[in-house]
Amino acid sequence: MISLEGVTKRFGDQLAVAPTTLAVRPQTALALVGPSGCGKSTVLRLVLGLVAPDAGRVLVGGVPVGPTTVIAVRRRSGYVIQDGGLFPHLRADDNVALLARRLGWSAARIGARLEELASLVRLERRLLRSYPAELSGGQRQRVGIMRALMLDPQLLLLDEPMGALDPIVRARLQHDLKRIFSELGKTVLLVTHSLDEAGYLGDEVALMRAGRVLQRGPFEELVRSPADPFVREFVEAQRAPCA
Repeated sequence: MISLEGVTKRFGDQLAVAPTTLAVRPQTALALVGPSGCGKSTVLRLVLGLVAPDAGRVLVGGVPVGPTTVIAVRRRSGYVIQDGGLFPHLRADDNVALLARRLGWSAARIGARLEELASLVRLERRLLRSYPAELSGGQRQRVGIMRALMLDPQLLLLDEPMGALDPIVRARLQHDLKRIFSELGKTVLLVTHSLDEAGYLGDEVALMRAGRVLQRGPFEELVRSPADPFVREFVEAQRAPCA
């Protein structure tokens, strides 16, 4: 479903993504984990066509992402960022339905889809009439997930979707996301700083550093058999007990 073939990306003198080949199979979830600045969010932006590779190519569903295909790729994709990324001047329902209205969906179709998605993400219907500032962080993130799913995309891209949430809200949303992944059978590419979150939500985990994938595989494999000294250090740091 997603393929990076020898992809490189620089921002000035900074190497964001080193020559990287990476694939995500249809209807599976790959979690990218690593320290800040390792290139994991840049990988998402490359898939969406928000930035272009300096070398190599990115394919979604076998189609290269480029100027003539990027709009179609984005309509096949749902994108969730930290805190939902909602437009503050629009109510929750209008945020979710924005693109569907631009594509000419009828009011009845939009209303039915809003009902379906609110049930899926466990958001009270009355909250859809609220503005983002009137919602909690967890509620905003559920609205952001609804917006990403509105057009029933094949692909879900999630960039630190729970990074700003308190532990209880985060745990609840993790549980619901895992259920949503299972029920909908989407292809998922998730970015997180949390190794445990990556292991819980991803079928596989890829640990990045300095633009490179150091190790990829099942969560248990990274924990039991680190393939690189930094992988071992990252695992031990995240799983060490608090002082």
